[in-house]
Amino acid sequence: MWGGRTGAFLRPSGWWPTGVLGRRLLNCNAASLAGSSSPRCWNCGGPGGPPRGDRFFCPQCRALQPPDPTRDYFSLMDCNRSFRVDTVKLQHRYQQLQRLVHPDFFSQRSQNEKDFSEKHSTLVNEAYKTLLAPLSRGLYLLKLRGIEIPEGTDYEMDSQFLTEIMEINEKLAEAQGEIAMKEIESIVRDNFEKAKELLTKMRYFSNIEEKIKLKKIPL
Repeated sequence: MWGGRTGAFLRPSGWWPTGVLGRRLLNCNAASLAGSSSPRCWNCGGPGGPPRGDRFFCPQCRALQPPDPTRDYFSLMDCNRSFRVDTVKLQHRYQQLQRLVHPDFFSQRSQNEKDFSEKHSTLVNEAYKTLLAPLSRGLYLLKLRGIEIPEGTDYEMDSQFLTEIMEINEKLAEAQGEIAMKEIESIVRDNFEKAKELLTKMRYFSNIEEKIKLKKIPL
């Protein structure tokens, strides 16, 4: 996965972010912006930035603009604001955006554009990872609605569920063989599916899954 300047990104042959595809997908029509109150481009002073929607480049001078601080992850990744997300479409969108804003494409550009490309690329990475996993996606949806579940709290947990979690953790701590590990993994997986809509419970199961993975790593 791309992340800032680390990790090379292979550019498709004959492609450049200012090409026809980039202009069609990610730029507004310059004429329609001429009379608007859009913020000015940092480079040429034209009505070209910061971007709103899929407009990352100034339509006049083609300079990369800073990220839009008002845009949420669902809008950035072209997804409906819903728990159900088409992960194939999400991956395609991620690749499309990285082909436009990844720092590898701005090594010969101005320092401002280098900095902006770093910020854009990091934001795209964060949005992709957040929306890809059901748990982080659901928690982000709650956050957009002003609801946050603090880490490490037993928020509205019923006693039966907490007892079940404690029993699974105890089995995990005692598990030594592959058969025992598969049994626990099955318990978590089955309950994880039933608890998709209950995000606080999903967080508990996610933590247990991480413990299972650590148990499987040979010493």
